[in-house]
Amino acid sequence: MNKKKKLVIAICGASGAELGLKCLSKILHLDYLECYLVLSEGAKNVLRCENNFHFDNFVESLDSNISTNTRLKSTIEILKKYRNRFHIFDDRDLSSPIASGSFGVNAMAIIPCSVNSLAKIAYGISDTLITRSALVCLKEQKKLLLAPREMPLNAIILQNMLTLCNLNVVISPPILGYYSNASSLEDMENFVIGKWLDSLDIENSLYKHWE
Repeated sequence: MNKKKKLVIAICGASGAELGLKCLSKILHLDYLECYLVLSEGAKNVLRCENNFHFDNFVESLDSNISTNTRLKSTIEILKKYRNRFHIFDDRDLSSPIASGSFGVNAMAIIPCSVNSLAKIAYGISDTLITRSALVCLKEQKKLLLAPREMPLNAIILQNMLTLCNLNVVISPPILGYYSNASSLEDMENFVIGKWLDSLDIENSLYKHWE
């Protein structure tokens, strides 16, 4: 019997935290994936500010009337439908299984990745579950994808990206590709998410690939 591929999706406190939830929602139907979700406290704050979405309320109640803005409604419905298909860990819980190399995570994506977490990972600081899990991926030579959401980029950020790129980390900011002929915000997001999934070797048809 083939083992399921263990994938961690982490969300940091950068604008566009909803992209991490949307990315997770696009893959929960795939039987060969075992998914793990971690949100930083900053990510929860961003979701409250940008989406009127209280993540902890979602975890505690799964109430169908959870308050959120229209951009996240369909995503939340998918997460509720497939709630038994992913595990949620607290970013403060360094005893979680994904913090150990022996647990056997296959890949991790931090979407979006704050420049603070980017810097910590580049310098080997593992003071949260997200940064610890990322460093575990590095030491175990597993795929690690970071999606920094910041502009413009200064020399410090670029140097940290280069440091991680030299360690085979995939640096993949949410940048649009106009050849996909996106005509809506959802199309644009699907293109970006599709590119991330491509990098993680996860099948998808979220955008029209170049032929």
